[in-house]
Amino acid sequence: MTVTRRKILATTAKAAGLAAAERLGLAQFVLAPEPQLEFAPVPPPATAAAKALFADVGTAAYMELNHKLRIVNADIVANGLRHLPGLDATFLTGYPKNEFYDWDLYFENLYLSYYGVWPLCFTNLKEFLNREQPDGYVNRSLINRRDRQHFKPFLAQLVVLGAKQNNDDYEWLRGNYYDRLTKYVAKWFSYDGDKNGLPVWNSADAAGTDNQWSRAGALSSFEIEGVDLASYLIRELRAMAVIATHLGLKADSVAFKAHGDEVAKLINSVFWDEKQGMYFDRNEKTGQRVYVKSVTNFMPLFAGAATPERARRMIQQHLMNPDEFWLKYPVASYAKTEPDYYQGSYHECNWRGPTWVPTNYMIFQGLREYGYHQEARELARRLFHMAVVWNPILREYYNAESGDGLGQTRFWGFTALYYGMLLESYADYDAASLDKPLRPLMAQELGVQFAELPKMWPTT
Repeated sequence: MTVTRRKILATTAKAAGLAAAERLGLAQFVLAPEPQLEFAPVPPPATAAAKALFADVGTAAYMELNHKLRIVNADIVANGLRHLPGLDATFLTGYPKNEFYDWDLYFENLYLSYYGVWPLCFTNLKEFLNREQPDGYVNRSLINRRDRQHFKPFLAQLVVLGAKQNNDDYEWLRGNYYDRLTKYVAKWFSYDGDKNGLPVWNSADAAGTDNQWSRAGALSSFEIEGVDLASYLIRELRAMAVIATHLGLKADSVAFKAHGDEVAKLINSVFWDEKQGMYFDRNEKTGQRVYVKSVTNFMPLFAGAATPERARRMIQQHLMNPDEFWLKYPVASYAKTEPDYYQGSYHECNWRGPTWVPTNYMIFQGLREYGYHQEARELARRLFHMAVVWNPILREYYNAESGDGLGQTRFWGFTALYYGMLLESYADYDAASLDKPLRPLMAQELGVQFAELPKMWPTT
């Protein structure tokens, strides 16, 4: 048998991933029994979007979606709402372990926005900001403190997501929390050793792409200027501009928007490789691009930073390439051509091949932003089949080649967005929009209401 470099790297990475998962494993939360819900009558599709979804997926899948929405909503109420000792608030997590993460919170609340459930945008957020250090540093998890891993740039976007569902109420931010948000965003730009305007990730782990070490670096290496990081910061700066505008802080709003525009220019001048037609990360210490094809290289689509021509090249040459990212259940987290690509196994947290919802959702919206509506719908359709038809319950992530669920079982967190993406496409809706209005999509289009909520909800 021939032993290739890919096989060696894949085997080594898989073993390291398993070991890391064991080291970082947290005590499991005692779950409520799996909800046993009777099939309620599914109302016939009444709106144009619901009828289009029904025609696309068929009767059985349409009914299965309705049932699974009720199951995941019951799981959120029974298991995803937690308390922390000494704090009078309800905290949200998508994990069956007792931990609360950064960008997970944003994507979990995107799903809840399908029902107009907005208060949980703020409880975790306030606690994260209450723990902010004097220099603006905010740890990216509440329980297991990660060494110098700053909360990913989604806090301001989370504020906008919640406020847009609550009559554009930003007043509670004035003073304390606005000042903390401003320091938090500024802290990101302190991680810029060469002063070129592009900060670096702490590591692949801090980037949320746990074992993409060949792309984003080992723990506390602080060396990779991430295409993804810069893209998230553009949206975060634009969200800060929205917040400042609502608070009547015109000068701040102008400054935040201008800063976001400047980061967009840097993405195009520093990260773009004309020969390969793709954005690549850069090693700040060596000054060289990191030629690893990761799903994160497409994030300028979500930020609207790519030029139309560069977006076209990326999408046609790489994203839609079945030999790279467009596998049976796209988008693969690593190109299949990468030597350390592999799909992983049940017990690890792997970002070197499987499909994950945070990046898929952002690419889905990015495709639509650039006018690739049919491609976005096909992505959503494949993921719908994977999550609703092929798998009996939600999983943390999925094998991009087979569609099999991997990672955490009975996962009611961000992966629930797979239930709504195809409907968003037919409804011409964008839950992540910073400027378009939001509405309870599931309730209005499918007639699915969120479960009755405990009487322990926070207010702003």
